[in-house]
Amino acid sequence: MRILKRPEERRSEILDAAEFLFGTKGYSKTTVNDILRRIGIAKGTFYYYFQSKEEVMDAIVMRFINIGLAAAKGIAANPKLNSHEKIYQIIMAQNQDSGRKDQIIEQLHRVDNAEMHQKSLVQTILLLTPILAAVVEQGIKEGTFNTPAPKEVVEFLLVSSQFLLDTGLFQWEPVEIIKKAKAFAYIIETTLGAEKGSFSYIPRMYEQMVKDQVSASERK
Repeated sequence: MRILKRPEERRSEILDAAEFLFGTKGYSKTTVNDILRRIGIAKGTFYYYFQSKEEVMDAIVMRFINIGLAAAKGIAANPKLNSHEKIYQIIMAQNQDSGRKDQIIEQLHRVDNAEMHQKSLVQTILLLTPILAAVVEQGIKEGTFNTPAPKEVVEFLLVSSQFLLDTGLFQWEPVEIIKKAKAFAYIIETTLGAEKGSFSYIPRMYEQMVKDQVSASERK
């Protein structure tokens, strides 16, 4: 008996299957037929939702971005949090589901996915900027921050963090990435006019990330 599913449910099913295959088998080695076999659907059903494997990957990336954006919007709208608390929680929210996300990001770092990776970085910057800019404006009213251009400062900060601190694009040594994280914290405090040391948790986050990576490598 054929099982009929709602369009959004079927679309999510395709994305879930593709995400698993891209993360375990690799994007370049995964075919549309692999996705069809994993779900048990006809090729026509797949092409009703997506025109290509590339479009599926694009949708998976946007799904991760939208999850982070939804979390950021919820945090930014919380009247009980001050600006510093909001920025910290938004940063932490972007790192949730890191295991699944890391697998997809690893595939995006491959040469044949460079254009898609660039698009994901651009979309993250464009969509996250107004949310963070509003939080910075809140911080200015609170007297926590002092900057004449909240939106532009946030854009520069996001570009630098999304690009220079991307360990897939730049093969930094652990000591280098930690130094850059410390410099980034200093830049944030300076450009936002924040209290010295108020963003020191950022290099600590990267130090923990490096430790986790080393531990994972030793277990292999």
